Amino acid sequence: MAKTNSAAEGYVLPFEKPIMHLQRQIAELEASQVQAGRDYSSEIRQLRSQFVSLLKKTYQNLSAWETVQVARHPARPLASDYIETMAKNFVELHGDRRYADDKAIRCGLARVGTEKVVLVAQQKGRDTREKIACNFGCAHPEGYRKALRAMRLGEKFHLPIVCLIDTQGAYPGIGSEERGVAEAIAVNLMEMSRLRTPIVCVVIGEGGSGGALGIGVGDRIAMLEYAFYSVISPEGCAAILWRTGEKAPEAAQAMKMTARDLKALDVIDDIVPEPLGGAHRNPAESAHNLERHIVRTLRELKRIDPEAILKHRYERWRRMGKVIRVEGSPSADQA
Repeated sequence: MAKTNSAAEGYVLPFEKPIMHLQRQIAELEASQVQAGRDYSSEIRQLRSQFVSLLKKTYQNLSAWETVQVARHPARPLASDYIETMAKNFVELHGDRRYADDKAIRCGLARVGTEKVVLVAQQKGRDTREKIACNFGCAHPEGYRKALRAMRLGEKFHLPIVCLIDTQGAYPGIGSEERGVAEAIAVNLMEMSRLRTPIVCVVIGEGGSGGALGIGVGDRIAMLEYAFYSVISPEGCAAILWRTGEKAPEAAQAMKMTARDLKALDVIDDIVPEPLGGAHRNPAESAHNLERHIVRTLRELKRIDPEAILKHRYERWRRMGKVIRVEGSPSADQA
């Protein structure tokens, strides 16, 4: 499943230090039990109970910034891990037929559960070499054009489309801008809104700005429990508002970017549960939960007539979100 390096395996989030302290105590007692031949089973059971209780309590009360840290965990499953685990008979499609093959977006034909699909996924990369090859998950315009080419194949052959979103944003470099990255994303938004086949989108890690929206227009939008989805990163928001990245935790809280916040605001439809302690603790269970969600959602959507699918998709995006009055702000009539 998730391929991690030694640094990722030993990585501890700041808020997880008390949890890891308990985990080390358990490991030390288990080692002493073997070496000394003494029975510490009662103490180990007690510590394991404390460990599970603390892990559950911690992850049930994560702040927005702590959720961002979980979503960026170096051992968190990436798109390639989910493809390897749940996408059977994956046949990858390469290139946009115009410029190049962008490795930041992977596309192909696959079977997820019992469903034949076109799979479009943003790939960050795991080690340094892979991250550079994938441009850290920041796609160029050719990546979005490749994605659209694959999605049009899905429409042509009556296959539903599954999009896995995980990016900081589209790449804003000179070459990317010269080749029309904004136009490529805009075209995808327009074309995805009228593809006559079901589209399911899931944010599996970071959902950053227009780079995420470039493959994010669908009939059902979901997020993994500890993913986040926002117009800008917390650090970027803090730099604009307060001229310092140190205010990132406050920015994360203010932007309402977690799955729970966005579900309450009707921006997303579903939250896919993660294993206790996050997807990085049990990648196989996370993939199983994601597969179940995709299969269940596709079965619901496939029962709907294509014309009704388009109508519902349009209406969904027109009514997205909620208007929240802030105390002291003018009403619509006063504005």
